[in-house]
Amino acid sequence: MKATTDASPRDVYIDSFTFEEFVEMAARFHGYAAPGLILGGFMVAEAKRRLPEGILFDAVCETSWCLPDCIQMLTPCTIGNGWLKIVHLGLYAMSLYDKTNGKGVRVAVDPTKLAPYPTIAEWLLKLKPKREQDSALLRQEMRVAGHSICEIREVDIREEMLSKRTKGRIAICPVCGQAYPSRDGAVCRFCQGESPYSDFQPEIQQDETFTHGPKLRMVKAEEAVGQTLMHDMTGIAPGKTKGAVFHRKQKLDVGDVCRLHRIGRFHVYVEDNQNVGEEWIHEDDAAKAMSGRLIGKGIIEAGPVREGKVTLRAEHDGLLLVDTAALERFNSIPGVMCATRHNFSVVKEGQDIAAARAIPLFIERVRLNQALHGLGDAPTLNIAKITPRKTGILVTGTEVFQGLVEDRFAPIVRTKVESFGCEVVATEVVPDDRERIADTVRDMLEKGAELIITTAGLSVDPEDVTRKGLVDAGATDLLYGVPLLPGAMSLLARAGDCRIIGVPACALYYKTTSFDILLPRVLADQPVTRRDLASLGHGGFCHSCKNCTYPKCSFAK
Repeated sequence: MKATTDASPRDVYIDSFTFEEFVEMAARFHGYAAPGLILGGFMVAEAKRRLPEGILFDAVCETSWCLPDCIQMLTPCTIGNGWLKIVHLGLYAMSLYDKTNGKGVRVAVDPTKLAPYPTIAEWLLKLKPKREQDSALLRQEMRVAGHSICEIREVDIREEMLSKRTKGRIAICPVCGQAYPSRDGAVCRFCQGESPYSDFQPEIQQDETFTHGPKLRMVKAEEAVGQTLMHDMTGIAPGKTKGAVFHRKQKLDVGDVCRLHRIGRFHVYVEDNQNVGEEWIHEDDAAKAMSGRLIGKGIIEAGPVREGKVTLRAEHDGLLLVDTAALERFNSIPGVMCATRHNFSVVKEGQDIAAARAIPLFIERVRLNQALHGLGDAPTLNIAKITPRKTGILVTGTEVFQGLVEDRFAPIVRTKVESFGCEVVATEVVPDDRERIADTVRDMLEKGAELIITTAGLSVDPEDVTRKGLVDAGATDLLYGVPLLPGAMSLLARAGDCRIIGVPACALYYKTTSFDILLPRVLADQPVTRRDLASLGHGGFCHSCKNCTYPKCSFAK
């Protein structure tokens, strides 16, 4: 069907502008009067016309092509002020909506209405290459069609789209020194590798001296006799040993030449009293500096620094606490590293729990300072003492109370709590009776229980009233449900200073459950929030190995 194109330009307006005025304005704003801008002008104008007068409105655009420019031309909504949100769905559609309640108007091009306008169809559906399209006819069809080729509907914007845009807390990137939203991570997204540039890096990474280090004196091994080594050197016996066989400050003799050759060292760095410059720091000194900032309560150095590496050791039994955000910031700086055991690992006295090292022989002092600054003011690693608590074990279940089913819960729980030194002060079996459960909990509290482990009665069956009984007894801060399998229906709560853990029935079948993850944290008096629990989901799916080796596995880590 042939399009009707006999309307006069003076009869057509886009918002408050004549058609020709809008085309000229679009050319100035966009660079040229693209067809998408012309059609978009009609769409935005119609959406504005249908909004109630006097309201403050925002916009959402479903394509990043052309249409956002129309919104910015004809409304106060821009990308910069955050009133225009682009959700790139690839649809030529947009909405204006009341920013207080989300009620608005959506205007979208409707392909079913394009039959009278074949040139618009060719453009929208890419039926012809751009160079073969008739631009003049296309513009004329759009002038005639206006918003008539659009579907227009009232919409309600999702609540999360109504939230005000915010950068959140601002941090200084420890790599490039620029200010950035801290929610982006330990370093800015530029330094995470999202830079749009192929030949640009943060300024500090352009310093060639970092790559090459200070000028050091290198000599052949046979010429090093009588010289003092500048660094440790490692010897490896495959499958047997690996360690430093030559040490910094060691003076070499004739017999050392063969030993050097055997470990593949034919050249060495030696001291010659040269000044490497205050801007550089030796790997061993750097490792000592790292140790001083990483170490917190309950942690000591395992021995002297060797090869620029310091190993950290548990001074006493406890729960390893790692500031993972600080650790990530530290490891984002080139030239340094620190590896630790998993956060919340149960560790024993004398156990190695982390190691840090400088990567190059000499590291720029400014870079080391950046890494140390990234750790923050508080120590990154601490070991919290696990304090035994007087424990009450409450087994719920009418079938157990009546002797129809043997109680196997209490022995399992007793074994696990006693392994941490806890004294069991009461063990009770009660039926699925809300009042009896509450009374028993109160009785245990009167007996001095500092930890109550309640078992069963935590699922969704009508008889499962354990949670209600706990609440009746004064339990607060209930957290029910944990993203761990086995053990999803676990419960955490407190009654005054007494902590409460609810253990689901899966503990009868599985050797390791969520109880094994939560118990050490509770005994170390660590707060556990819903967010803490949510983080356990990644890695929280047990492999159900026939021979359980927990904690030497990935469960909840």
